[in-house]
Amino acid sequence: MRRKEKEYLKYIAPAMVTMIVLSVIPTIFLTIISFTNYQLGWDFSKTEFVGIENFVRLFSGADRDFWHSVFISLAFMVLATAVELVLGFLTGLCLNSWEFKLKPLVIGIMIIPLVITPSIAAQMWKLMLNSEYGIINHFLNTLFGLKVTWLSEKMAFWSILMVDVWQYTPFVTLIVYAGLRSVPDEPYESAAIDGATRIQELFYITIPMIKKLVYLTLLFRVIDCLKLFDVAYVLTQGGPGTATEFLSLHIFRMANAQNGLIGRAAAIALVLLVLTTCISKFLIKRMRKEEAV
Repeated sequence: MRRKEKEYLKYIAPAMVTMIVLSVIPTIFLTIISFTNYQLGWDFSKTEFVGIENFVRLFSGADRDFWHSVFISLAFMVLATAVELVLGFLTGLCLNSWEFKLKPLVIGIMIIPLVITPSIAAQMWKLMLNSEYGIINHFLNTLFGLKVTWLSEKMAFWSILMVDVWQYTPFVTLIVYAGLRSVPDEPYESAAIDGATRIQELFYITIPMIKKLVYLTLLFRVIDCLKLFDVAYVLTQGGPGTATEFLSLHIFRMANAQNGLIGRAAAIALVLLVLTTCISKFLIKRMRKEEAV
């Protein structure tokens, strides 16, 4: 048994070393920096250990923008994942139910948003959402006489949400569609003999059999939403004001040349890491419960 373990070890060793170098060591360094007053450009000899002072500032309200960033990040996570799961599930269900010759073409077109780099997609949407010469306002003005300031303080959050839904709903659709294709026909045939309706088949056969995949999709999207940066930065840079300053953008603003407070930024990043880990652990626990049933 030990000989087999040694054989396995030599195959997984490169992956383990890569993970340690790219994940574990930076996380340890981040944790150490979060307990210091280190600032951008400082020599490390000037750095002082300040204990939990950076965390006290966050949770005592001294950093006023922190809780705002937490709130809009969590709100974005809930709304984006909910909308994408519903739309993706319905689209996947339609693709699985309907057979037509152009289905491969439809799936290919649907994947296009998913393969576009987020920063490029955001730049494209920034042009389309421009209140003066954007194509969306052009059609709204032509058809309904409307002119919407999409990147204003009231609309910026919803515009970023719209872009995220557009880009990542196909991801949910593909996973759901793949899951539906793997469901065997026998349960449906038995249900049809028993006189089950389509709605009953959906809730008692389809959803339970792909629930594990749904949780897996939810896990991926929750993590992506919590660490959202590129789309928000390109579209609004966290503005107007702090209207769309998600946690990742708040970390960036705290750490960049404008403030350079690396120690405080590291503390916020550590909070984001813990938040993401806790939510991920909860979803993984739910997945394992579904496997056990």
